Amino acid sequence: MTDNIRCTWCGDDPLYQQYHDREWGVPCRDDQRLFEFVVLEGAQAGLSWITVLRKRENYRKAFANFDVHKVAALDESDVEQLLQDPGIVRNRLKVASTISNARHFIDLQQEYGSFSNYIWGFVDDKPIVNHWSSLSEIPASTELSDRISKEMKKRGFKFFGTTICYAFLQAVGVVNDHTRDCFRYGQA
Repeated sequence: MTDNIRCTWCGDDPLYQQYHDREWGVPCRDDQRLFEFVVLEGAQAGLSWITVLRKRENYRKAFANFDVHKVAALDESDVEQLLQDPGIVRNRLKVASTISNARHFIDLQQEYGSFSNYIWGFVDDKPIVNHWSSLSEIPASTELSDRISKEMKKRGFKFFGTTICYAFLQAVGVVNDHTRDCFRYGQA
């Protein structure tokens, strides 16, 4: 941890600060990590991010360390078993969507060579660096997240609306929304 100024959304929770300092806004091109964030952001729908962040290790165990092929191979009996796991968000639609989203993720990998190629193609492989002064300026969604969300929904993805999509883009560094006073601004 550091005593530097951070984006205000992470407050003083050590887990939130570690996530902010080491991951959030760092450009990610690793498909396994990108799939992890598709899963986690989808699980977060309607909940706070810290709730899902605290369950992250449980998600790793429950979903084969985010091995997209293993997750895509899960079936209805696996869904029933996962719904008994108190370490994850036990919502049938979210669990089922994790499996179907894995299958659609694989389809995109096959079509584009990688999911990374697909998602980064929306920004010509260059992160969007915003210049916000405060958290209140950061939008919940943008034209970009609207476009990507709409495209992914057409491809069958669930729990990937424009707000979740924008949070995903921020998390994986496609969009860098660190505020200008944050020590991470300009580092990612």
